[in-house]
Amino acid sequence: MADMTLLDRARKGEITAEIRRAAEAAAGAGIDPETLRRLVAKGHVVIPMNVSLRAVPTPIGACMRTRVNANIGTSADYADIDSEIEKAKIAVQCGADTVMDLSTGGDLMDTLERILDATPVPVGTVPIYHAACTRTAGTALSDMTSDDLFNAVRSHAKSGVDFMTIHAGVTSATVDNLIASERILTIVSRGGALTTAWMMQNEQENPFYSEFDYLLEIAREYDITLSLGDGMRPGCIADANDYAMFSEVITLGRLVKRARAAGVQCMVEGPGHVPMDAIEYGVRVTKELCDNAPLYLLGPVVTDIAPGYDHITSAIGGAIAGMNGADFLCMVTPAEHLALPTVDDIREGTIVTRIAAHAIDLVKPGVRDSARAMDLKMAVARRDLDWDAQFELAIDCECGGQKESQRARSIHEARNSQSETCSMCGELCAIKVMNKSLGKKD
Repeated sequence: MADMTLLDRARKGEITAEIRRAAEAAAGAGIDPETLRRLVAKGHVVIPMNVSLRAVPTPIGACMRTRVNANIGTSADYADIDSEIEKAKIAVQCGADTVMDLSTGGDLMDTLERILDATPVPVGTVPIYHAACTRTAGTALSDMTSDDLFNAVRSHAKSGVDFMTIHAGVTSATVDNLIASERILTIVSRGGALTTAWMMQNEQENPFYSEFDYLLEIAREYDITLSLGDGMRPGCIADANDYAMFSEVITLGRLVKRARAAGVQCMVEGPGHVPMDAIEYGVRVTKELCDNAPLYLLGPVVTDIAPGYDHITSAIGGAIAGMNGADFLCMVTPAEHLALPTVDDIREGTIVTRIAAHAIDLVKPGVRDSARAMDLKMAVARRDLDWDAQFELAIDCECGGQKESQRARSIHEARNSQSETCSMCGELCAIKVMNKSLGKKD
């Protein structure tokens, strides 16, 4: 158990082993251990890491590389644990920095423990899913108790979970604002919906809000990072940046201060479906209200009409959000809004989200130079028509256990002659023509 949390020690000026290791991992961004310590002490960076010290120290927040989370987990319809383990492994292999277990089917604790054993990166959960799914058979959701919720939190903490999504900002006042709104899709957050339904059926305040101090006690005990959930995130473009969303954000800002005062690291989650011209405002207001706590976003999805392509719509929104201060992107797969994702969906979603994260890093203070150095290497390889180097430098180069992009190589070789150029331009390749004209390449 933690006598002092990582946040406590950072505030006392201690450069812990976790901070030192995290700084070494971020060395390409020019972050030294003392700078990282100060950012952690301010709450502008979190390092989700259970007291068990199972996970790789992964700094998330200001001046850090934009991180990517991959959601996996069973459902009542598909409770194949082996498949979820495979998804977790492929997500990490493709560059996911964290994994969240969102399981709602089968043996939930067995699934979680196997994911923790198979995954070296930080693992997150949503304990209310566990509480809702494991209540006594035949009982209603309203029969779930406050003890059920906190027992799920403690159970996950004991197992070694590093961060948890807790919808503590869904309060009676927030629900009143929601009811008074003209939203088309009232709540699309599963945790937010479960919390709201329980509150309305029991006519009681959200236990995670009314007993927030108890939640902080558990988080301190296991040095859990709280991810304050966005239960009121907009589920369609028409509902973006509305009063219900911002009323929850205001509450989350107050909870951030309480968590930090208790020595508990926390980050804040954000929307949702948002049109491109509204993303900057939403991100900047949220960061301001929450005192620059790391911001964790699903998307934002920038249009409602692209089922099957929402990994792309969310990457567009994520890149814009990151330019304006978002720190952590939740992977969205092609199966979003449609079905439980397959292994291939997880692979595709992770890579596309990593592309958005890298695009952010090309303009992000603290990591811009190292990110641009990667692109410069690719530019040189393209100038030199060095195909092997291009495949080795591609963002998906290690996805599949290889050291090069299998996708890029297969496309190139399947449609290419024996010439050194690609089959689009052939001997009229602009790069080849100019290299020869300038005497740079035979």
